[in-house]
Amino acid sequence: MSRLVQKSPSLCTDLPLNNSDVCNKLRLLKELLKSCYGPTGRLKQVHNNIGGHVVTTSTSSVLLPALSSSQPLVNLIRSCILNHVSRFSDCGLFAAILCLTLIEEAKLSGLRRNVSIKVNKHLLGMCSSYLQEEDCGCRVVLDFCSSMNLITLTRSVIYSKPACVLAEVEALHMSKLAVQAFLLTVPCNSPGTVRLGRIVTVGVEGHPVLNSAVLTGLLVEVHDHLSLRMIKSMQTNPLRVVLFSASLAGDLSDLGDGIIEAHTGVDTDSQILDQLLEFCKHVVEDEVKLFVCQKVLHPVLQQYLRNHGVIVIDRVGVALMEPLTLLTGAQPVATLHTTIPAKAYGTVRSLSVKEFGSKTMLHLQPAAESAVCTMVVCHRNETMLSELKAVCQQAEHVLRLTLKEPSALLGGGCTETHLAAFIRNKVRFFTSLILLVIYLFITVKNTVIPSQSLNEVSQTLTAVECSQSEYLLGVEGFCRSLESVAAALQHDGGNSLTDLTHAHHWTLPADVTTENMEESLTFCGCGLTRNSPNMKWTHLNTKYPQFSPAPALRDSTVQPHVLDSFTAKLNALQVAVETANLVLDVRYVIQDTN
Repeated sequence: MSRLVQKSPSLCTDLPLNNSDVCNKLRLLKELLKSCYGPTGRLKQVHNNIGGHVVTTSTSSVLLPALSSSQPLVNLIRSCILNHVSRFSDCGLFAAILCLTLIEEAKLSGLRRNVSIKVNKHLLGMCSSYLQEEDCGCRVVLDFCSSMNLITLTRSVIYSKPACVLAEVEALHMSKLAVQAFLLTVPCNSPGTVRLGRIVTVGVEGHPVLNSAVLTGLLVEVHDHLSLRMIKSMQTNPLRVVLFSASLAGDLSDLGDGIIEAHTGVDTDSQILDQLLEFCKHVVEDEVKLFVCQKVLHPVLQQYLRNHGVIVIDRVGVALMEPLTLLTGAQPVATLHTTIPAKAYGTVRSLSVKEFGSKTMLHLQPAAESAVCTMVVCHRNETMLSELKAVCQQAEHVLRLTLKEPSALLGGGCTETHLAAFIRNKVRFFTSLILLVIYLFITVKNTVIPSQSLNEVSQTLTAVECSQSEYLLGVEGFCRSLESVAAALQHDGGNSLTDLTHAHHWTLPADVTTENMEESLTFCGCGLTRNSPNMKWTHLNTKYPQFSPAPALRDSTVQPHVLDSFTAKLNALQVAVETANLVLDVRYVIQDTN
């Protein structure tokens, strides 16, 4: 069929970052995300102009998918950040803000784009190497013998999401529950390869947050009151369980693909139902007491099973099948063409009925050790409950990451300011070394220069391939970007400072004058550094004397109040720099407008 309208040519944009419209959209996205950052971030309501659900959030995993743009560079950045969030669950806003700020600083510096890209890549390697060193000043080793740091890390994830609307005691309560649930998923006496269990999150709307709880075993919502009455009269001995992942509704479409041949006058529905009844007869003969189906179960089958003392639960959904398999030890049955083997059956120790608000739940306790538990999350309304459930799942993922890398980074902007000071001091050392090498080479004959120093100078010059002034300009833009992320935590008109000893981040309230500054600055953003009489501060993104940031003294009585996931933040740093370099390297944008 011929086209009714002639196809339009593709739209080609040369050097998109020189386009004012593109830059305005990137700046708008940066300001939007900066305003959501941190525990005092502002909430955003996103609504489609043709109707639909209103999203109220400040979480990157919820906010970014709800945003849409016709600008390819915006969508590129959004996709990169969402890919990071899907893998690590945390530090999405950090990565997005840093990425957009790096792009903006590269534009303002006037550097050639290839120079900005090489400097950013070089400094990323410097930061990554420093963060993985044992003597890193902003890294904290987590001790799994104590739950204190785990609770601090979890609380930092939960408390940084203002859409949860949690009081201090509520945030602490949810943090403890999240850590408790996580520890229950770690098997104690599992030989061979250790496999973590599962946390099933159940939301209950309209109840106080402090009513939230963690239960061992699994909670499954049941709407059938007949089955609930049967449970109360059932013995507590181990009960045999069967799981079906195939539909038992009796539809022809559920029997698989292919051609079905039927004789004239044959009632196929009755034949299929007879086959299913025969299947259920074998289940009853095998003394099964709990019959669980992922999909729909035919009403006739339900009645038949109940008449023979079998508890029936259908439409549990695909999300619960894996936890049910881990809890019961059963193998889901996916076909109806063979009899059920004995090894496919599982067991539960006991069944009981639990009520949470308007929900009536069936509580399944495992017959043997099982790393499956249920976290019941309560909140006052649907929006807050939805955000809190998402945040608790993020906290679980962050805790799992700590098993691979039992470390954390100082939060509250202290890691960013510390890194910026470290880079400035390291670069000063490099530039001084370069000048020293040149001076000795020209003026002093037969001078032996340490090979390590020569290697460092050679590697730096080879990696960057630019003049010293260009290198210093790129370094300053990178450090300013890091400090801008720390300053983005302030939303109430206050000032962001850094101390000239440890290079931690401090916040000065807007109503405090300079004369009373020392009285208001008690602890830094992470809570590890305390104000001292000889300490000096300077405003972020201003010039200050370069110094080597000293690690904070680790007093056993003073613990950090804010921690960030080491693995998530390190990857977010890499994603931010690499995505910024990718955008800076774009020469053309070609859009199909048809």
